[in-house]
Amino acid sequence: MKKSILLLLILICAIANAQIITVKSPDNKIVFAINNNEKLIYSVSYNGRTIIDTSQLGFEFKDEPAMTGNFKIVDQSVIAINGTWIPVVKSKHSEIVNNFNELHITLKEKSGSMRQMELFVRAYNDGAAFRYKLLSSGKVGDRQITKEITTFNIPGDPKAWIVEYGGYSSSNEAEFIEHPLSYLNEKSIAGMPMLMEYGNNCWVAVTEAKIENYAAFYIGTDGTPNQLTTKLVPVPGEPETGVKVRFSDDVYTPWRVLMIGETPGTLIESEIIQNLNDPCAIKDPSWIKPGMSAWDHWWSGEVKMEMPVIKQYIDLASSMGWPYMLVDWQWYGKFNSPEADITKWAPQINMPEIISYAGSKNVKIIVWLYSSDVNRNSAYKNAFPLYEKWGVAGIKIDFMDRDDQQMVNWYHDIIKCAAENHLMVDFHGAYKPDGIIRTWPNMITREGVMGNEYYKFSNKMSPEHNVKLAFTRMLAGQMDYTPGAFLNVTKEQYKNQTPAVVWNTRAAELSKFVIYESPLTVVCDHPDNILNQAGSDFLKIVPTTWDDIKFISGYPGDYVAISKRSGDKWFVGVMNNSIGKSIVLNLSFLPADNYEAETWSDTKNSDKEPKELKKANLSIRSPGTFKLTMAKDGGFVAVIKRK
Repeated sequence: MKKSILLLLILICAIANAQIITVKSPDNKIVFAINNNEKLIYSVSYNGRTIIDTSQLGFEFKDEPAMTGNFKIVDQSVIAINGTWIPVVKSKHSEIVNNFNELHITLKEKSGSMRQMELFVRAYNDGAAFRYKLLSSGKVGDRQITKEITTFNIPGDPKAWIVEYGGYSSSNEAEFIEHPLSYLNEKSIAGMPMLMEYGNNCWVAVTEAKIENYAAFYIGTDGTPNQLTTKLVPVPGEPETGVKVRFSDDVYTPWRVLMIGETPGTLIESEIIQNLNDPCAIKDPSWIKPGMSAWDHWWSGEVKMEMPVIKQYIDLASSMGWPYMLVDWQWYGKFNSPEADITKWAPQINMPEIISYAGSKNVKIIVWLYSSDVNRNSAYKNAFPLYEKWGVAGIKIDFMDRDDQQMVNWYHDIIKCAAENHLMVDFHGAYKPDGIIRTWPNMITREGVMGNEYYKFSNKMSPEHNVKLAFTRMLAGQMDYTPGAFLNVTKEQYKNQTPAVVWNTRAAELSKFVIYESPLTVVCDHPDNILNQAGSDFLKIVPTTWDDIKFISGYPGDYVAISKRSGDKWFVGVMNNSIGKSIVLNLSFLPADNYEAETWSDTKNSDKEPKELKKANLSIRSPGTFKLTMAKDGGFVAVIKRK
């Protein structure tokens, strides 16, 4: 009896000393536990199932000891938030629910320098997130992080969709390949979001949100089976083992995000990334107008920075009812050069005439810029006010290809300066989105995706890749894939060429406008390939922003079916892989009633003639189902409204 009591007392003391603190999601399905023992560790469960096993928290620094444990908790609190907010740019919802419980812990070392660190943990119904706050040094000078010791210990060996960019300097343009998670090794530098299927109705994706004054991170492993490690991007000039982040004032890390759901659709519908960012910082954002844009790119031919060509694309935008036309590279002559001047147009064109002509057609102009030309001698500080004076609506900046701390801060400087001068921003050669569109809605879209341009010069594109993007890259947010390729061919006919062709059907190409998220959607093809062609009528009516989104069905690499509402109409997009199939769509996303559906679908001959498109008008009812057949590499779109 005495022995049992003694063991119980020892157990109680051990638990008390461990200082286990938990925070649960509002529906109690997600539990995030912090264990402050000798090491600071955490774990996460979902529906009673461990999805992150015991994992580490902390940092290593240059010229100071690591902070990994031996803390005492000096303060802790939990708050519950259940509200809504209205986004300036409606990527997926016209009103966003922001419902979470947040744990805030202040930790202080028990010995030594007595340094402090704060930890914030949020539990939502569709995921969990955490971030650190590190304090400035007591002496003058920077603190320097060499390693963030944040790990994600994944139970078992789930199926994962892994993207590898080959290093820290990249445009984030590659394929998401299906592997067991154990495929990763010590040399891996994997991008995000990383999607994992645990089985038994459990899907998890790892990414980050609100990257500010900090390096982005990539996923690696230290050799421990399925223990994911945080690989911060080094400061330029530093080795991989060197300094990653420098800070002289207090600094918050980005949120480390776990998107969690019973289906991949929960992750697609989720707004957790935007919810983890601050409210809009622009006092009057009414000038920010999403929409479609024509694009005079090399996609459909060689670059011809000539007035007649530019006006032809302006005419395309006007005919289609699109608000924008993007004037691409060489408009200011030689680029990526010390002689480049982004405030002067090339001699063969007349920018005031272009802007005036566009205005007469109810079209506004967006201009392309090379990042080095923007940054050289802070040229943007003079150029952006000038663009506003000209009447330019936005800028597309290209070839950054980095996401270290310096580049992250440069992004923020550019976005803020653009906002001050009423310019929307489209970054290409860019890192993944992090939800900044909530705070700075002029940051309206970005690339960071292997999109349509790859059909012109690469053999990596495939229908499977296009389907996977909806389940992987798109989880992070907006992506400027540049859809709208109307020279559709079969796999056997496909080759790299000018004008560019794409290996999918016309219906599949139309589905990208519904499925892919991009409030500024840039259409890639030539006016002659779009005007009066099959499916061009759909591009006149499909919105780029949405009031609601519902995942219908699908699986990464197989097919994806998504419905999105704009006003009183629902738009349905279905995209198939390279195997023809029939599927049954559940119409439960529609309120019970009778509806009319206008559809654009593959024909019986689309396997051989991918440009063919069948248009029909149907009567449907909800609740109910709808059966459709897609060709290989095919797709389907519909517009549905009440009778």
